Amino acid sequence: MYPVDLHMHTVASTHAYSTLHDYVVQAKTSNIKLFAITDHGPDMADAPHAWHFINMRIWPRVVDGIGILRGIEANIKNTRGDIDCTGPMLDAVDLVVAGFHEPVFPPQDKATHTEAMIAAMANGDVHIISHPGNPKFPVDIPAIAAAAAKYDVALELNNSSFTTSRAGSEPNCRAIAAAVRDAGGRLALGSDSHTAFTLGNFEHCLRIMQEVDFPQDRVLNVTPRRLLDFLEMRGRARIEEFANL
Repeated sequence: MYPVDLHMHTVASTHAYSTLHDYVVQAKTSNIKLFAITDHGPDMADAPHAWHFINMRIWPRVVDGIGILRGIEANIKNTRGDIDCTGPMLDAVDLVVAGFHEPVFPPQDKATHTEAMIAAMANGDVHIISHPGNPKFPVDIPAIAAAAAKYDVALELNNSSFTTSRAGSEPNCRAIAAAVRDAGGRLALGSDSHTAFTLGNFEHCLRIMQEVDFPQDRVLNVTPRRLLDFLEMRGRARIEEFANL
């Protein structure tokens, strides 16, 4: 399994059940060297306050040899590409994952979903689109894959979409992986853990990538350095504490 996990939630998102400490402990037994905590953006009802994200500056960068990225799973809000991570929040985080969530953006039609997702990629602040294969939010898959390659945004394969969430995602996820392959874009893998016990579980993501023969050199999770180089290429500052991961 890959040593980087880019999507998980803590008790700060109140429908999740683990703490930052729990994830560090689990990382040591799951061969995870770098992970991103990505609690929900504040437009979700159960999300933490904006201060939660701003105050992540107090987190240590490395604990027991495990790197901790300060992230958010922001909400795509409209067809203008707005997300609920701006100003001091945006400055505080290392990684911005963004996606559709029904309480913030009710499902509409394929054209509207596609327009909104592409606009979010074009706004320049989003690094990864979360669970783009959600069947409740159908999109023009070749169009979003082309836009992701154009704007240097990774599309996510979300392991929980095959297990406990977003039933019916698999055909879309397979088509997205193939479209990203053909467009020359990148994939990011996320366990979307809501308990620490599933940290680093990419079982179904790996299967999909094998089925479509996705190139390993365009998967962000292969090494910590690959992910960090991607973030630096996207304009994020180098994090010196991660130099030896």
